[in-house]
Amino acid sequence: MNILTLNCGSSSAKYQVYDWAEKAVLAVGVVERIGLEYSTIEHKKTGADEYNAKVQCPTHEEAIQLIIDMLLDKTHGVISDMSEIGAVGHRMVHGGEKFKQSVLVTDEVLEEVRKLIPLAPLHEPANIMGVEAARHVMPTIPHAIVMDTAWHQSMPAKSFMYAVPTEWYRQYNVRRYGFHGTSYLYTAKRAAVLLGKDPKDTNLIICHIGNGASICAIKNGEAVDTSMGLTPLEGLVMGTRSGDLDPAILPFIANRTGMSMKEVDTVLNKKSGLVGLCSMSDRRDVRDAAADGNEQAQLAIDIETQRLKKYIGAYAAELGRVDAIVYTAGVGEMAPHIRLGATKDLEILGIHLDEEKNRIGQCRNGELDISKDGSPVRIFVIPTDEELVMTEDAYALMEGTYDVHTAFTYSFQSADYVNKARAAGLEQDLKKRPELKKVLVYPPEN
Repeated sequence: MNILTLNCGSSSAKYQVYDWAEKAVLAVGVVERIGLEYSTIEHKKTGADEYNAKVQCPTHEEAIQLIIDMLLDKTHGVISDMSEIGAVGHRMVHGGEKFKQSVLVTDEVLEEVRKLIPLAPLHEPANIMGVEAARHVMPTIPHAIVMDTAWHQSMPAKSFMYAVPTEWYRQYNVRRYGFHGTSYLYTAKRAAVLLGKDPKDTNLIICHIGNGASICAIKNGEAVDTSMGLTPLEGLVMGTRSGDLDPAILPFIANRTGMSMKEVDTVLNKKSGLVGLCSMSDRRDVRDAAADGNEQAQLAIDIETQRLKKYIGAYAAELGRVDAIVYTAGVGEMAPHIRLGATKDLEILGIHLDEEKNRIGQCRNGELDISKDGSPVRIFVIPTDEELVMTEDAYALMEGTYDVHTAFTYSFQSADYVNKARAAGLEQDLKKRPELKKVLVYPPEN
């Protein structure tokens, strides 16, 4: 049996096919530019060369059908019949307060999700579109939705409530929701394995740093605070998003420039963050520019890492005891200069970064420990795997064995768990960079 996962954006549809029996990824891909003059597909069958083509996909329905046709293709496909797909897992950005865990899709569930569109108007409609298109093309297969916000529903009111009139919360659902929850679930469970602890005994601070970035405080295996809020705009400095700022800036700029609130909102989401500071959003470009003497690029790095450090310190105080700091997502996994700026000089909190290990620690296929020997707080780099969480949730929902993450055991919580694709990738990485052996970390032996 195979599980298909779909992550649909406004003009894209990412997919993965996972062989449940073999515990292996069969294919991954993405259809982009949906609804434009022409679309593109990138399809990678495990063990084969990548396939690229220009196609016509006016809507997500054509994109989903294209994905199915590709999976069935005699040359590039990985299945011979649609009956080999047992379930489909879909990413949904916002689950509001109603959805505290993943659920099977029904008409009633979709109606409840539609009510959440005002909370995520840029992402939720595209996610819903993808679910509807997939259900239309694959009507006999169980579909599940996995919410980015579900992980954070364990936060106490003192963490999720804002100090604004309570009517805003009661009438308009204004509160902190948090995002990147599927990534946090995976990395939190893996960190517990690497620590040799039960998840319920672990306190963690996880930094999910990509173009979008957030940080989460985890106490006794559950989320208790996070940096993103009602929307993904709050918190850390990001590629194009401002993160935290004085809210009075909005009316001030609107009054001085004549911009509408919608225009100001667009600037804060798409023209701020690193782009606003130095006209670049890719951390590699910013790093290289700073090395060449670009003062604005260096300032952008300093601001981003200081914000991260402030949150790490705040969450350490909130947790009381920290077992590990975890870095994940593209930047967290591959940008030592960001980790260095955020973690250096935190010895007062028991956090001791090994700068040489941090420099070496660039790898998407292995789990790394970049803390100094004997550091009271471990510092891990753990590549995330949101697709695997979606896959396991969809399978368990189909089988009727699913439960909230505190009462459910994922395959990757085993000390013996191996991601076959990453293991093969790590073998190649070690041939090119044998020094990686110095930072690889494995679960303690029982």
